[in-house]
Amino acid sequence: MAQAEEARAPLLLDEEAGGEWSSRPRRIALFVEPSPFAYISGYKNRFQNFIKHLREMGDEVLVVTTHKGAPEEFHGAKVIGSWSFPCPLYQNVPLSLALSPRIFSEVNKFKPDIIHATSPGIMVIGALAIAKMISVPMVMSYHTHLPAYIPRYNLNWLLEPTWSFIRCLHRAADLTLVPSVAIAEDFETAKVVPANRIRLWNKGVDSESFHTKYRRHEMRVRLSGGEPEKPLIIHVGRFGREKNLDFLKRVMERLPGSRIAFVGDGPYRAELEKLFTGMPAVFTGMLQGEELSQAYASADVFAMPSESETLGQVVLESMASGVPVVAARAGGIPDIIPKDKEGKTSFLFTPGDLDECVRKIEQLLKSKDLRESVGKAAREEMEKCDWRAASRKIRNEHYSTAMSYWRKKMGKT
Repeated sequence: MAQAEEARAPLLLDEEAGGEWSSRPRRIALFVEPSPFAYISGYKNRFQNFIKHLREMGDEVLVVTTHKGAPEEFHGAKVIGSWSFPCPLYQNVPLSLALSPRIFSEVNKFKPDIIHATSPGIMVIGALAIAKMISVPMVMSYHTHLPAYIPRYNLNWLLEPTWSFIRCLHRAADLTLVPSVAIAEDFETAKVVPANRIRLWNKGVDSESFHTKYRRHEMRVRLSGGEPEKPLIIHVGRFGREKNLDFLKRVMERLPGSRIAFVGDGPYRAELEKLFTGMPAVFTGMLQGEELSQAYASADVFAMPSESETLGQVVLESMASGVPVVAARAGGIPDIIPKDKEGKTSFLFTPGDLDECVRKIEQLLKSKDLRESVGKAAREEMEKCDWRAASRKIRNEHYSTAMSYWRKKMGKT
């Protein structure tokens, strides 16, 4: 246990804020792929809030992203859409190299103090090239755990090449941000980068947009297929084969009299709807804004079978809505529901253990008092997860650390 804590220490270490960095407005270029404005993903809210708070702190921000659905500006940040193409293995994911003369000219003219790119992907390669050409520090944040996806697509032969690609990318960065301790540990095991070059991007949730106050009878009628009195389970997210959503069919077969609502969309949706034919399931498609807030708050339990989440933003949003979660104990989800909070703020089950999952969902569905007490504790816990504080830590501490590493590498200290 002591060894595990020691291994985590560099990740959670508080750096000096770096007075020079934090004392004046900075110019930050973000390369985000796919788009945080159009693509359905867990980091959509993460990056939208990050951009907003950087602007509130007085920084100039330039966002380079895939072209589809990209606005001209967002909270005063200029947005540049780069021509994209579908990922050969995942057609719904747009990719872009973002290395055209137009993109280079815009970034060079912007004169960023630092470049921050998402990983893994193709755009990060363009961001790396531009960072080298204009000689600025490079930060990468890791958001899609491809090595966890590969087995679900029976492509195990791609596992080591994928890790090699991830190593190649992140060793070229000055600092790597990860969304959970679990991912940091995977990076350490796979020898991606040294532990002192990894920092945690603290979790955050908009606890005003996701709140118990949005519970609505009309939404519950819609989600339950006209049977609002029945116990109601919900799942919100992007529907992909890697999300293990077929597991929920086996769960529902063990919960007669209950209903399930799927909110979201994705490449696996048609197959998932076919799988649930004849079962008490509703597919709403994508919901946004207040409709999404109402959907979360109007259910009884949120079910999360995915074993490949780098964090699990939808888990945070459900808990903020006062709805208990039953989730697989995998990926970044134990960062949200740590061992000492299990059974208090939500529940975890051993991945693949149908009996344990069903037992914990049943426990919540059968006891309104338990649902309400766990939901209240979940809500209180999420009120501590502040996007503004998480953004400030990256801007003042982690970017400062990246700058320090870059200066040493360039012989500028």
